[in-house]
Amino acid sequence: MAAALRYHALQMRAWAVALLLLPAAAFGQTKTAPVVVPIAPGLGGPLAPVAAPAVIALPLAASLPHAGLSPLALPKTAILAPARSSARAERLAPGILGGLQSAVGRLLGGAAPAAEPEEVLDGLFDRSRAGSGIDASAFDPGVRPQDDFFRYANGGWLAAFRMPADKSRFGSFDQLSDKSELAVKAIVDEAVAAGDAAAGEQRRVADLYRSFMDEERLEALGTAPIDGRLRAIDRIASKAALPRVFASSLRSGGGAPVGFAVGQDAKRPDRHTGGLFQTGLGLPDRDYYFNEGVEAEALRGKYREYLARLFTLAGEGGAREKAERVFALEKALAGHHWTTVENRDSERTYNMLAVSELGRLAPGFDWTRFLRAAGLPRSQTQVDVGQPSYLTGFARVVGDSPLEDWKLYLKARLLDEAGGYLTSGFFDARFDFYGRTLSGQPEPRPRWKRGVSLVEGALGESIGRLYVERHFPPEAAARARRLVDHVIAAYVARISAADWMEPATRAKALEKLERLTVKIGGPERVRDLSGLDLRPGDLFGNIRRASRFEYRRMLARLHEPVDRAEWGMNPQDVNAYYSPIRNEIVFPAAILQAPFFDPGADDAVNYGAIGAIIGHEITHGFDDEGSKFDAQGALNDWWTPADRAKFEARGRRLIAQADAFEGLPGKFVNGRNTLGENIADLGGLTIAYDAYRLSLGGREAPVIGGLTGDQRFFLGWAQAWRTAQRDEALALQMATDEHPPEAFRVNNVLSNLPAFHRAFGVRPGDRLYRAPEHRAAVW
Repeated sequence: MAAALRYHALQMRAWAVALLLLPAAAFGQTKTAPVVVPIAPGLGGPLAPVAAPAVIALPLAASLPHAGLSPLALPKTAILAPARSSARAERLAPGILGGLQSAVGRLLGGAAPAAEPEEVLDGLFDRSRAGSGIDASAFDPGVRPQDDFFRYANGGWLAAFRMPADKSRFGSFDQLSDKSELAVKAIVDEAVAAGDAAAGEQRRVADLYRSFMDEERLEALGTAPIDGRLRAIDRIASKAALPRVFASSLRSGGGAPVGFAVGQDAKRPDRHTGGLFQTGLGLPDRDYYFNEGVEAEALRGKYREYLARLFTLAGEGGAREKAERVFALEKALAGHHWTTVENRDSERTYNMLAVSELGRLAPGFDWTRFLRAAGLPRSQTQVDVGQPSYLTGFARVVGDSPLEDWKLYLKARLLDEAGGYLTSGFFDARFDFYGRTLSGQPEPRPRWKRGVSLVEGALGESIGRLYVERHFPPEAAARARRLVDHVIAAYVARISAADWMEPATRAKALEKLERLTVKIGGPERVRDLSGLDLRPGDLFGNIRRASRFEYRRMLARLHEPVDRAEWGMNPQDVNAYYSPIRNEIVFPAAILQAPFFDPGADDAVNYGAIGAIIGHEITHGFDDEGSKFDAQGALNDWWTPADRAKFEARGRRLIAQADAFEGLPGKFVNGRNTLGENIADLGGLTIAYDAYRLSLGGREAPVIGGLTGDQRFFLGWAQAWRTAQRDEALALQMATDEHPPEAFRVNNVLSNLPAFHRAFGVRPGDRLYRAPEHRAAVW
């Protein structure tokens, strides 16, 4: 259950929307996707969970390993991916995801724009040579397409590209994120320039941005913004107060060792319910506390140094000893966390229990007091428990650990989360660990970029309305909708012809496609933020008030019907997602442009790029997790047992292929953790190819630039995934993300497609040749 943002873009059972102070806003880290809030599975790359900034009022979506949220209902996204998303996250309250994504990713700085975005944008894609939308200048003529198609299509660009110091990865999605960020900055600058004349949303934008950019004031304040909270922690008299303290922290956007959120009930998606999920770690994932080897131990040492540095900056004595005690407590919690693979099981992570049962499941902790303090009304007698054994273990850790250790833990979490909004010393400490050490990013993002991301996190829908008006004309939406309709039609044809499915299962699959909701561009209405109090000289207060505002909005859902018009992303987010609990695909305006969707490119390239992304998101409704939800969005196994067994057998072939991929020396992709994304990639490209061939009406496409239509189609796919990445960021992605490395996404999918073998004459002995009997085909 949970609401964290990454299926590692939304694969966690999306539940709830937890607000987390993303210290990332102050972060200059790498974005590869959303941060501390797991999201749904999508096309995206890895998010750096831990690297998340403290984002304001944004919900967690379940993709965040760091948060450890339960999987399931979150939407599956297309690009996000720092290290926390997961496809089941979508049960959370939609609408928060958007802020999270832009904030998380960009706040971290990971995938954020480079220091000189204009230069990067001007030089990234050169479409002039092939005249079709293909960037022929990026080719590496020294690489055979039959051996490594990713390098063949992108090797020239990879050799020439120089990673900006404020990034840990950069590619097509990041290119558009930079462009989107500049568009948003123009909106922010207008608000600031309006001065006293600014009112309403424009005034909120200006006040929040100015509060972040006033570095002189922040340095003068020191720790004053959080001194009251630190003193309150010192005054905790007994462990009996911890349930209330943990709940209070959640309401203000802070961290706690157990999470609570409100989202759609996976088995009754027409209503909202509350949920509990695992969280509370400072490292990206439970395995970081237990991995063996010199490298893993060194990373844990760096993390303990970071904790000690926080205590020192706060003026606490005995900083090293305190850091060790906090780390030991986190490790005890991590020992009860479910793994990323376990969290992908939407059925195991759905456990509706009576509040009265929690005391028997996890004795020693006052769950009723915690839930009431968290805002669950007495009328709500049940909660969905994402990881039952975690609650049991957590309660045991509460009982076994001294009160003083819990106080130190709470201080460490507060200092970590607030660090991005305090002095430069706190920011530098946070970036040194989460940015440089974890992601390999040499320098933080410029402050103005972090400020823009912060504003997007709190006010993203309002900014999105202006973004759509200025950058997404109605004709673009109409053309994108036609493309979606063509891909859906191809999907209907393929499922109708699937001879391995029994009629009963096929009928349910077709019904699910028929009921699929498509959202393009941006939401029809923007939510009312008139009650959000933001002030120009009070950054930390703004963060807290925004978090409380979003939390109250989340709680209000318990008394409201599900609003299916809501969006889980902002229009300016370069991403897309599928929500299993809503059975909808969503394509924000910002992703519907070149290199994914180019009105000047021929159809082959557009089908290979945005067409495959559309197919990818639709396929999430039929991947190993999405296929457990029916046409109405309910967690309900609609398959016949025989068909489910055949489907899982097809998936096992993809698991084996992924397990064999060595992204870095000695580091392999986790086939089970990435299964949903791999099914979506293979299914998405397969369906997009069908749609492209159908669009030709039996004719052959012309040869352009020496390339056939089919060859341009596959090049459109490969160049859409063009990405350069630092080794540290890649290692983090492989350890925590449900999205595999881009080179694998391109080459492995193509090695399974007969049409690719034909288009490029792939023969036995070529590295990408896969014998027909060994090819995977799910849809």
